[in-house]
Amino acid sequence: MSHISVLLHETVDALLAGRNTGIYVDGTFGRGGHTRLLLSKLDQNARVYAFDKDPQALETAAQLEQEDSRFKIIHASFADLQQALAEHGIEQVDGVMADLGVSSPQLDQAERGFSFMKDGPLDMRMDNSQGPTAAEWLLEIEEEALANVIFQYGEERYSRRIARAIKNSGYIATTAELAEIVKVAHPKWEKNKHAATRTFQAIRIAINKELEDIEVFLPQAVEVLKPEGRLAVISFHSLEDRLIKQFIQKESTLAEDSGWGMPQQQKDTRRLKKVSRIKASDEEVKANPRSRSAWLRVAERLA
Repeated sequence: MSHISVLLHETVDALLAGRNTGIYVDGTFGRGGHTRLLLSKLDQNARVYAFDKDPQALETAAQLEQEDSRFKIIHASFADLQQALAEHGIEQVDGVMADLGVSSPQLDQAERGFSFMKDGPLDMRMDNSQGPTAAEWLLEIEEEALANVIFQYGEERYSRRIARAIKNSGYIATTAELAEIVKVAHPKWEKNKHAATRTFQAIRIAINKELEDIEVFLPQAVEVLKPEGRLAVISFHSLEDRLIKQFIQKESTLAEDSGWGMPQQQKDTRRLKKVSRIKASDEEVKANPRSRSAWLRVAERLA
């Protein structure tokens, strides 16, 4: 299955807010769907900088660099946003977007080791040029720590049983092996879901530091935005969406005055205002089932 960009037009339209020029950032290039549409709507003076860790995504991006001089790819996590942009002489931008989680090519290629649907080496690294594979990571992590990861990142109620079974299995070389271990250890799983769904999600999030990167990325995105610049982020599961929701809520809410006695002159520390929250349409979900759980949250930088 080729990668179909989720909430494509909604994201780009929200990011641009009627503009056709400026400097924009795509924090998660992937296979470039959002970036290409963005470039098609911008004039010749505009620039787009994209980030990605995945070597295959970087190959696609390098081709786009050759085709369009307005575009630049940066081999880094969006957690390095501010520093990487500064190295390219960019301090402020007109918009930042990100499409979180794993891409269809990563899921669909057995050799990447993300999915139990196709047997492959147990890898799961978004940047498979560095760092431990999932197989190596599982061998090193303590049972209690693994149970906590599966519970927190997979929201899996049987995390302790599953962690014990994994640790008792020694080195696990393939996705099929891991899926079977979890399935045997799992006493009851949701209808229409594989027993290992939550465990695979948890391990992937942990080894790629996905939630930590989001927490580091969001404040930087606000820092680099110009007044009236837009932040548009697509999430695919509740853990991601909760982080984004809470961050936007905090940045768009006036803090309570905590002074004693007479009301003090309150400093307005708000940096964002909420713009919208958009779910994939029924038509999009029908055409691309992976968009079913997607949410787009949009906020605008205040002066």
